[in-house]
Amino acid sequence: MSDVPLMPKATAVWLVDNTALSFRQIADFCHLHELEVKAIADEEAAQGIKGLDPIGNGQLTRDEIEAAEADPTHKLKLARSKVQVPTKRTRGPRYTPVSRRQDRPNAIRWLVRNHPELSDAQIIRLVGTTKPTIAAIRDGTHWNAANLQPLDPVTLGLCSQIDLDHEVQRAAKRAGVTAPPPELETTLLSAEETTAPEAPAEPEPFGELAPEAAPEAPAEEEEYTADSVFGQLAEKFGKTTREED
Repeated sequence: MSDVPLMPKATAVWLVDNTALSFRQIADFCHLHELEVKAIADEEAAQGIKGLDPIGNGQLTRDEIEAAEADPTHKLKLARSKVQVPTKRTRGPRYTPVSRRQDRPNAIRWLVRNHPELSDAQIIRLVGTTKPTIAAIRDGTHWNAANLQPLDPVTLGLCSQIDLDHEVQRAAKRAGVTAPPPELETTLLSAEETTAPEAPAEPEPFGELAPEAAPEAPAEEEEYTADSVFGQLAEKFGKTTREED
């Protein structure tokens, strides 16, 4: 934040009209010459300028003005805002240092080849180029197309990795590409797992016989009776006699 108040002359006009501050105090606060403040008081300068209240816009406090009125040597101090407002980057291509501008075509070639989903506006935000240059590199009609080499713009220092990832994610979201389900995602192994020696395979047992089959259950013994024995004898001897005949 600058030490110069907003609209210095308008602020000086208000202080001259509404306070008992000395010309030097007003001149020091508004970064004006003391004679210029005296001319404002004499209505010889800034006649068409409307006074701007520095208390209303938060540049001064009433206590600060009263302290300066009580002590002619007291210098007014600009009030600091308690809220830090982030500054937004202006629209248009990113500024690229002169020493790195010759690397922009190589960076564009890399972006076009590796991230075709990026729009021209996104490439312009990343490397600070123009649409005709991007179109010429896409079509291969660039004047130096034969010598272009795809180089990572992050490595070249033309953009940060955070900016590149942000633009790639925006392009993927615009294209409707969703992240793969968790079961399909691949997980990188740790260094300990990738560098650990493989465990030797267990040798097969030598000479070990295959497990014997379980013994069959003994057949149930038949119960012999007199009728069954005589029946078997009669069938046997009767068959033999018929064969001899």
